Amino acid sequence: MQLLPLSAQVFVGIIVVVAMVHVILGTIPFLIYLERKISAYIQDRIGPNRVGFDLGLPVLQKLFRGFGFWGLGQSLADGLKFILKEDYRPHGADKWLFTIAPMAAVVPAMIGWAVIPWGGYIDVGEITIAGTKLVEAGRALVAGADVNIGFVYLLAVASLGVYGVTLGGWASNNKYSFLGGLRASAGMVSYEIPLGLSILAMLLVVGSVRPSVIVEQQANGVWYVFAQPIACILFYTCILAEANRAPFDNAEAEQELVGGYHTEYSAMRFALFFLGEYAHMVTSSAFCVVLFFGGYHLPFVPWTYPEAVGIGPMLVKFAVFYGKVMLSICFMMLIRWTIPRIRYDQVMKLAWQSLIPLSLAVVVATSILVYIGRTEWYILLLMNIGLGAGAIFISPMLPKSDVNRPIPLAGSRFNPPPGALVETAPRAGLARHDEPMAEVERERLVGAR
Repeated sequence: MQLLPLSAQVFVGIIVVVAMVHVILGTIPFLIYLERKISAYIQDRIGPNRVGFDLGLPVLQKLFRGFGFWGLGQSLADGLKFILKEDYRPHGADKWLFTIAPMAAVVPAMIGWAVIPWGGYIDVGEITIAGTKLVEAGRALVAGADVNIGFVYLLAVASLGVYGVTLGGWASNNKYSFLGGLRASAGMVSYEIPLGLSILAMLLVVGSVRPSVIVEQQANGVWYVFAQPIACILFYTCILAEANRAPFDNAEAEQELVGGYHTEYSAMRFALFFLGEYAHMVTSSAFCVVLFFGGYHLPFVPWTYPEAVGIGPMLVKFAVFYGKVMLSICFMMLIRWTIPRIRYDQVMKLAWQSLIPLSLAVVVATSILVYIGRTEWYILLLMNIGLGAGAIFISPMLPKSDVNRPIPLAGSRFNPPPGALVETAPRAGLARHDEPMAEVERERLVGAR
């Protein structure tokens, strides 16, 4: 039987899928290490700095003697810990759903990037083995699949990630886990709306749903972050909420829900939820880079333009693209360790009273400009500036609600008794100094003189 040869796109797609699965899985442990180091620097700590690749074993210590590796072995040690821990399932939990939930959380994150154009185009020559043509010659996009409905696919797959969280919360037979699953579902329903509207505003300008076309238009013009900054801010806010990242991580709020939807999980089941969160960060950041930050394009670098085709330009484009993705993830980590978690009712209020109306205004204003044929980047930028100024001007006039307002506690520093003087500053003099022991030593030396 004569085998039909693969097209160049299918051949390249298979290679990209196999390669990117390993690249992302290899990146996730590094991201965990990076988040620990970033949080340590923000909190004036050191972070992981001891665990190398010897893992504390005497045999490996001789091999890696003198190589500390800056604590890079910490993530590997954590992975081994998850593998070796007891796989516990609580009494009363649904056996099948409890097992399926972690897989349902990680699989959408590991297939969502399939339509991302990682490295532009490449020319593939004809491949023939033993007289049988296996691959046809042609030009192929460096992506898992080059489909006409790229962004529709991304939205559909991204919305599936919440099922794993919801199933895990419901199947655990734990009220705190169940509440975490409900919060995740409500957040997904709320933030999918401004997410979709911000993407719609971009697609109206581009006129296509193919990610490769959007990157090419930015390479030949300007990055859309300068044309649609409000849509970019809305989109980035929504992907933080979709990935359950702080300050929107109310589905796993330790102070309120013990641990949230994964309270009852341990070992590799919990590790899959962990992997799913970071894989979602990679996919959503890649999505953001394609939409607003030019994809693989870098100004004044000829090999990052769509016209550059070949192995060298492909590797440069991939390095540029993945570098932008890493910068986006670092910014997510910076947000997590800088902004405190906001209350659950405030999360819902932000979506329904701020993000959704603003995203609707962006879509309507963009539609008007597209209809009259004025889609130059500076016109879109002026439209965004006008919408931002209008939102700032209208916001104080909107009705305010006193729901969940703090109740005055008699005798507290915020509600002192009549005539009482409340002083919150420290009374001891040394407590007012940044270096109290140095101040003590200085006073001792002065007294000795």
